[in-house]
Amino acid sequence: MLFNSPLFLFAFLPATLGLFYTLAFHSNFRTALASLVLCSLLFYGFWNPPYLLLLLLSIGINFQLGNRLQSCRSASPQARLILWISVAFNLGLIAYYKYANFFVSVVGDVSGQSLSMQQIILPLGISFFTFQQITWLVDTYRGQSRRFDLLEYTQFVTFFPQLIAGPIVHHHEMMPQFNRQNMLARIPENLSVGLTLFLLGLFKKVILADSVAVHASPIFEAAESGVILTIHEAWIGALAYSLQLYFDFSGYSDMAIGLARLFGITLPMNFDSPYKSSSMIDFWRRWHMTLSRFLRDYVYIPLGGSRRGSTRRYINIGMTMLLGGLWHGAGWTFIIWGGMHGLYLVINHGWRALKAKYFNKPTYTADPTPTTSDVHSTGIPQPSLTARLGATVCRLAAHALTLVCVMSAWVVFRAESFSAAVSQLRSMFGFNGIALPAQLQGIVHEHAPQAILRAVDFGRLFGNELISPSSAMLWILLSGTIALAAPNSQQLLSQYRPVLETVRSTAGIAARLQWTPGRSWTVFMSCLSLYTLLHLTGVSEFLYFQF
Repeated sequence: MLFNSPLFLFAFLPATLGLFYTLAFHSNFRTALASLVLCSLLFYGFWNPPYLLLLLLSIGINFQLGNRLQSCRSASPQARLILWISVAFNLGLIAYYKYANFFVSVVGDVSGQSLSMQQIILPLGISFFTFQQITWLVDTYRGQSRRFDLLEYTQFVTFFPQLIAGPIVHHHEMMPQFNRQNMLARIPENLSVGLTLFLLGLFKKVILADSVAVHASPIFEAAESGVILTIHEAWIGALAYSLQLYFDFSGYSDMAIGLARLFGITLPMNFDSPYKSSSMIDFWRRWHMTLSRFLRDYVYIPLGGSRRGSTRRYINIGMTMLLGGLWHGAGWTFIIWGGMHGLYLVINHGWRALKAKYFNKPTYTADPTPTTSDVHSTGIPQPSLTARLGATVCRLAAHALTLVCVMSAWVVFRAESFSAAVSQLRSMFGFNGIALPAQLQGIVHEHAPQAILRAVDFGRLFGNELISPSSAMLWILLSGTIALAAPNSQQLLSQYRPVLETVRSTAGIAARLQWTPGRSWTVFMSCLSLYTLLHLTGVSEFLYFQF
């Protein structure tokens, strides 16, 4: 069942909300929690009922292993053995359902034999609910978790707003919230905030992500079929997919956070305007934040983190990102994507280390006394206009470089094969020739001097008409402007603590766009929702469902 399907919007969600609050006010609160668990299981089982048994098996075994861990002395040999068994069980599930076909094909390629096995259907959300349970087991081994009963634990794992594609939550974030006092407090505010977040996310998915998707898919399919793309085709494809993925995941994250808030639960932030980043380090602090947190706390730090010198630190970063790439999918393109980001991060950290060592030293002039124009009323010397302009140019250049690196990696991430990705990247950076859209061909030949036309080989023009460039650029400009200039959903509702973390502050016009439960925002959200629902003609899956 998808968040953007009519069945979910007009049947499942109203029925689940009504049942939960009716039982919460007219029955024992644990009965209301049990109803929410049953609805979450129905939500998951609707997609593929047999895999509901797999989810229940995973919950039951992990719950028993966790109880055994809590009965042992923390970090004892017996606890360590149980932890290894627990982790092996969970990773074994993922390895079989997600990577078995890939591993068999790799073995076949290496051995030169034709090996194959029956195609295994990937259970929805297996990476998310498995990693979530691993965090609980590891924290239990460290003595950082209290004992839960089976209903509480099942609620923690199966809570439907974050069951399929995250956020990957910690038990210490969620378990204290599953109580009557928290979930039934400020119900009007929770319903208003939750519904607003959900509708903003639905707009991002249905209107923005799905609209740019139609311009990305034909280009990537053409590259996979062997078509040599022109430079503008390749860039339009990369831009369109980058924005499709951005708003698809941003929309899902908003919808998940909003749905949880409808029940009085506040989830952690998972998406914080990552395309506003000016470095790859900052990008990974903003993109899929709970996955980054998991990889840091349960992979990077156990590998040694930065405790064993800079060389080992860079190796640990690379290994962590390779595993992060493999987590996203069973294929060489995902592994290479993870390796690219590992390399980006190593270069970024190395550059920061060089700057700190050689460039961030104080400089002195012959006349250290600042002029009146360089001092505000506080008496603190201020940078000159030249220095401020230079800083702005450097910041914009760093932002542009970060976006180009991210989009280049997205091409590899999206491509069906490495050869198709290389072909598209070659076209993006001009190695397959420079070409112009067909719409500009007549203008160029009419107005450009003949000497230039004879001297410049414009290459193959946009003869395939894979997409409409004007329509594609319109959607790219619209969605790109929103991604780069507009405040994100958490910032719009920051006065009402939409997420567990502190939200980045805004300034200028963005600061005056704060959401309030008044007439203006009600009219705006009503129009936005009506427009979105009128365009809900087809139901498309969220991209992160396949991961």
